[in-house]
Amino acid sequence: MAGLRPFRRNGFNVSAERRNDKVLVHNYGHGGGGITLSWGSSHLAMELALATPYKQAAVLGCGALGLTAARLMQYRGWDVTIYARDLPPHTTSNIAGGQWSATSVYERTVVNPRFIGQFEQAQAHSYRYFQDLVGSKYGVRWITNYSIFGDEAPDAQPSLPERYPQFYPQRAILGAGEHPFPVERVHHYDTMLVEPAVFLPALMQDFFNAGGKMEVREFQSADELMTMVEPVIINCTGLGSKALFADDNMMPIKGQLSFLLPQPEVNYIIVGNGGLYMFPRSDGVLLGGTYERNVYDATPDMSKVPDIVAGHRKFFNTMEDPWS
Repeated sequence: MAGLRPFRRNGFNVSAERRNDKVLVHNYGHGGGGITLSWGSSHLAMELALATPYKQAAVLGCGALGLTAARLMQYRGWDVTIYARDLPPHTTSNIAGGQWSATSVYERTVVNPRFIGQFEQAQAHSYRYFQDLVGSKYGVRWITNYSIFGDEAPDAQPSLPERYPQFYPQRAILGAGEHPFPVERVHHYDTMLVEPAVFLPALMQDFFNAGGKMEVREFQSADELMTMVEPVIINCTGLGSKALFADDNMMPIKGQLSFLLPQPEVNYIIVGNGGLYMFPRSDGVLLGGTYERNVYDATPDMSKVPDIVAGHRKFFNTMEDPWS
């Protein structure tokens, strides 16, 4: 399967503006970090909404950002209705890998310090919220990660675990003889793994249990939003914001995944294998992936499947047997 990451070169947009008699709170453009940052970014959006005198909100979008925004507003006693064209399991969030790591969120050369501060706040809030959800109900668990070192460029930037070690416990650099992988060094750390097929339906059920309402609806223009009854509108439309709000900073990044049958004995994540990654989930072993900028077609390209599978096969076939 394939999906389109809603990427903004200058980082996600969490901001508020007034349009006519509405307060519009934006919460979109998280690239490959949508699930990871969902609770934290929605927390920042919630704070903007709470600065208004209202208690009723419309949330646009029903992926990870829309559902977390809706739940946080419900926590504060608001009456919330979600409006969305697509519902789980047909959202972009359903196609996410689910590793808790805010990758491919922005380009360092174009972001400013203010955004980095916002990004770090979102990470911290989201990390805390997800810690409270660990367990089978929400499909969140801790898992070991091995990041494969390759031929890094001399000017390569530090990785997320190196920059934010507080979110990646059990960090260690393993040398030859300390791991079974066919490389000299690997970076070991733990993260949470979020399974979209469990997480999103659980949030939807919580939303309905708390009295939330939902309407399948697609908006063609921002002017159409001005006819809504809710005074506060929280925009979590992801890539849809490019057309809806004329955000030319938005671009799709197509990512394609392949799945193997579930293998419960595989209890670790591999990332950095020549751009490939492997996440073992209950619905299958996820093999990624591809990274195609400005590609708007979410149709899977079957010609890429053999390359993804072959890349993983080559890597794992050269592993040492840890039991030998």
